[in-house]
Amino acid sequence: MRYMKMISFIAVILFAATSHAQDTTWKKTADTNAIVVHKDPRLDLLVKKQVQINEETSRDARRIVKGFRLMIITTNNRDEAMAAKTKVYTYFPELKAYMWHQSPYYKLKVGNFKERKEAEAYQKKLNIYFPKGVFIMPDKVEVKPGKYEENEMEMTP
Repeated sequence: MRYMKMISFIAVILFAATSHAQDTTWKKTADTNAIVVHKDPRLDLLVKKQVQINEETSRDARRIVKGFRLMIITTNNRDEAMAAKTKVYTYFPELKAYMWHQSPYYKLKVGNFKERKEAEAYQKKLNIYFPKGVFIMPDKVEVKPGKYEENEMEMTP
């Protein structure tokens, strides 16, 4: 038992000595006592790109303003509402769909339109796929920063 402890102790000492001898990219300069780190400049580009992506996709990056959405369907059949949402994404992938359940109905609204004219243009196109009617509803909508900066009426979410 005593020999096992001694062998284990020697093994730990040897392991520590060999791991300390490894070469690192950190170098100490002789005259300034500073550490020099050699970093790939592409890392800075990746960090800047990730910051940009985070700002563009963040929920906080979008502003909530008064605008319009198109009411596509109000039904008590969930499958029918999901089929309508799928149809919107199939034919109009640029529109964002908002579906929620307000008992006993499932409701589907689409779009983030600041101007009523924009909503009217899509209303005409969507009426082809939804013959029961597509209605323009005033709503709080999300807009990206920089878009619609003039005469913007900001609201709290």
